[in-house]
Amino acid sequence: MFGDIYAQAVMVAAVITVTFAFWKGDEPERMSAAAYALVFLAATMIKGGAAANVPRWGVTALEIILLIVFIVIAQHSRRAWLVWAASFQGLIVTSHVLVAASLRPPLVGAATVTNMSAYALLISMAVGTFWAWQERRAASMASSSDPRLL
Repeated sequence: MFGDIYAQAVMVAAVITVTFAFWKGDEPERMSAAAYALVFLAATMIKGGAAANVPRWGVTALEIILLIVFIVIAQHSRRAWLVWAASFQGLIVTSHVLVAASLRPPLVGAATVTNMSAYALLISMAVGTFWAWQERRAASMASSSDPRLL
């Protein structure tokens, strides 16, 4: 599964981003990172022996579940990055639906949309975690009794 350098780069980026979200993020970032990690692991465990133009129903179901998780977390949170992550996940689900509906999208195009959306989702998660960390840090500095900070 991770035989080529590009697949290994995605795996390293995902591990770094999820670790950063668990380490420095708040509850929405941690829940999103946990959901992403679980779906990532489950999708890698599913055997993909089918042809490229045949829908992979298990992976499609996992991607839909992750989209629903991002939407639910975005509804209960004030974080803007969750809307971006849900949008990128929606693109991934759309490419799976196009293959499943036999609309015959170019396979290279569907794979490119999926891969670029996955990178964008990881970037939005990392940026959102960084913003949450910085907001929490600024709030703790403002509430301290140090007169230099006031």
